[in-house]
Amino acid sequence: MAWALGAATGAGAQTGTGAQGATPAGTYLAARAAEAAKDLPAVADLYARALGQDPANARFLQSALLADFALGRLPEARALADRLVAAGEPSAVAALARAVTAAQADDWRAILRDLEAGRRVGPIADGLARGWAWMGEGETGKALAAFDELASTPSLKPFALYHKGLALALLGDLDGARAAFALADSEGVQRTRRAVLAEAEVLGALGRRDEALRLIDEVAGKSPDALLAALRVRLQGDAPVAFDLIASPAEGLAEAYLNLAAVVAGDDPTNGVILARAALALDPDEADAALLAGQLLADLGQPDLAREAFASVPSDDPDALAAELGRASVLRSQGEDEAALEVLSRLAQDHPDLPEVQATLGDLLRGMDRPQDAEAAYGRAIDLSPADAGNLWYLHFTRALARQAQDDWPDAEADLRRSLQLRPDQPQALNHLGYTLVDRGEKLDEALDLIRKAVALRPDDGAIVDSLGWAYYRLARYPEAVEQLEKAATLVATDPVVNDHLGDAYWRVGREREARFQWSRALSFDPEPDEAETLHRKLAKGLDAADPPKETAALPPESTGG
Repeated sequence: MAWALGAATGAGAQTGTGAQGATPAGTYLAARAAEAAKDLPAVADLYARALGQDPANARFLQSALLADFALGRLPEARALADRLVAAGEPSAVAALARAVTAAQADDWRAILRDLEAGRRVGPIADGLARGWAWMGEGETGKALAAFDELASTPSLKPFALYHKGLALALLGDLDGARAAFALADSEGVQRTRRAVLAEAEVLGALGRRDEALRLIDEVAGKSPDALLAALRVRLQGDAPVAFDLIASPAEGLAEAYLNLAAVVAGDDPTNGVILARAALALDPDEADAALLAGQLLADLGQPDLAREAFASVPSDDPDALAAELGRASVLRSQGEDEAALEVLSRLAQDHPDLPEVQATLGDLLRGMDRPQDAEAAYGRAIDLSPADAGNLWYLHFTRALARQAQDDWPDAEADLRRSLQLRPDQPQALNHLGYTLVDRGEKLDEALDLIRKAVALRPDDGAIVDSLGWAYYRLARYPEAVEQLEKAATLVATDPVVNDHLGDAYWRVGREREARFQWSRALSFDPEPDEAETLHRKLAKGLDAADPPKETAALPPESTGG
């Protein structure tokens, strides 16, 4: 399933006379620039214009198809897909567009014909599409055989068994569905959230509610997400529990595309968006697909489209909270902090018992330089969190940052130490506590040990290695500072602070020419205005005149192990 935005395919994909000769240079170059920027609306519109000049250009057809599909413009995508097929051009996205639009029309035979004709999306997508197409045709024996055939490939077996279980549940064979899910579980592949939902619903429909509840608790712990929490409530009630994760072959195929979207999203967000759009086209009410599309569009730098995707989740859906949190995140990324604050404040009022809302509100307020309000929000999140919550260490860590911003070091230190009690090997907390203690000239033996432990845990983290080097510098152990800061400057070569620190260390060991070179480098990497001013003073007057050293006691060599 290898496609990418703007991938060239077939004849006419060259950028010489085959493409440019029939296309105005400005339009073509603008389209290529839009591709590079992943500007999906511009890609779609510009290649549509280019196709007006060169209708048979396969490269233009493919690029326009990718963009239209990613934008959710399925009719336009289908028309472009048909043109590529008519031209004999192989295209996975064209095959996907034809499969989706055929399923929308209940034309399952068309999907089977395309598969027989060799129009491929990919092994998993094609195998699952074949099974669901036979389900759509009412040929249940052939459908189950198709899933079994896919399961004969070991790497594809978990997908095949999961979808076989869905198909059996849709047919009302709950015992068969449970057996298929159990066989999928035995493959040792980690259960996905969707698989847990399906299996728990089947167990509930079979009257095995206690097993279903144990499954949810085993996978999600005491803090399940909204959908699992809603199912848990149903399982604990008196009303019958029915299997309703999917209600038709079209929704089964949508589930297949959603599963694949989740798999490919990390490596290829464009393909993830296209598959999520395919799922939404077949099941418009599937909030998981909308949430995934929104997150991936945000990752692709398409905030307006991301907000549209998040906003498409109905307010009464269990995932509405996650959608609003996603929308707030996008608003914040666009610099619309006040709008994000309005969203999060409303969520905090509507969901006063949810720690994740308070924690997200705290992050926003801290970023808005409102540390007192952030501290209060983090405190509410801590109070609302169970004692075994996995992120409790981070809540204490972020509250420490908010308290430190108010010059409340005693309470900040207490939070940092509580954070490390909860997560003793957390490099962020180790580094921050150790560095701050060094900076304050307190508990120096412990401080250096904390930073060294952080470096041992993350030896390739330039910021943490810089902390160790700077700690040695503040302790007047300049040769050791140079050694560590040189490593840090290699790991994060364009960081102005790291280069500034290395320049200071060079100056202290008498390497003044190299110090000035590092300060000049630091200036070239766009430092903060106050840092830039200090760098100019160092370059003009040297380090001692520009920034006299602070009094910091050095550790005796025997106490450091070094």
